[in-house]
Amino acid sequence: MNLNTIWSLLKETFNEWQQDKVPILAAALSYYMIFSIAPILILVIAVVGFIVGEQIAQEEVFAQLESFFGSENAASLRTILQNQFNPSSNITATIIAVVTIIFGATTVFAQLKQALNLIWGVEPKPGRGVKGFIQTRILSILMVLGIGFILLLSLIISSVLSGASAWLEQHLFIPSFVWSLVDLVISLSLTTLLFGQIYRVLPDVRIAWKDVAVGAGITAVLFTIGKSLISLYLGNSSIGSAYGAAGSFVIVLVWIFYSTQIFLFGAEFTQVWSRRYGSQIRPNKNATLTRE
Repeated sequence: MNLNTIWSLLKETFNEWQQDKVPILAAALSYYMIFSIAPILILVIAVVGFIVGEQIAQEEVFAQLESFFGSENAASLRTILQNQFNPSSNITATIIAVVTIIFGATTVFAQLKQALNLIWGVEPKPGRGVKGFIQTRILSILMVLGIGFILLLSLIISSVLSGASAWLEQHLFIPSFVWSLVDLVISLSLTTLLFGQIYRVLPDVRIAWKDVAVGAGITAVLFTIGKSLISLYLGNSSIGSAYGAAGSFVIVLVWIFYSTQIFLFGAEFTQVWSRRYGSQIRPNKNATLTRE
């Protein structure tokens, strides 16, 4: 693939990105994500904590949050998370809290599904009603479980690498930058797996894994670069201090907004790639095409 082809791909992707008004979609998703982030993290910690223990799961989740938002903003999220759900001795209150958490955690995935359907030119068939609502929520719960699985995988790999790197550095004199490179490759691989899972499973389409792999891989690279640039921007701007006590909230919102645009740009790239070089994106049995 030459530079002209790559430029043509990116140009068409950007045109589709503008046509689908992705910044507006990203703004809407950011709004939903703000209210869903705590419930999602609670469920992820519960899933991972069931296997490795709640304390270890919490520390891993907050370590990831700190790498994204910085220690101060991650601490604010920790406080929100700890206040979100305190188990009650009242069984009715506990049930209501659990249902609220599940509903909150799945809402953003339901909206993300709509955004991906719009980008990929499909829409659900009319008349699905309650059945469609329930299926979407179940699928969203599976997405949360998938995130938990990937986080668990990351935790296991990190533990293995930590032990292996110490031994190999001592006996084989492997320089530390090699492990930084290995860590980057693993991080990109896990991010690709996460994005591929969302692109492949969440929207109402049938798409080949090979097309998803290309799109998710490109998105993972863009997301990793974008994460560093966004963190650099937020770290050198006064956007947080300008809002006083709400500064941490605003920083998280801005980070989510820009990250969502990168993710949706990747979705646009995936559908352009699939249409040009892949097996095409086709609606599943529950959806119809909205454009050719």
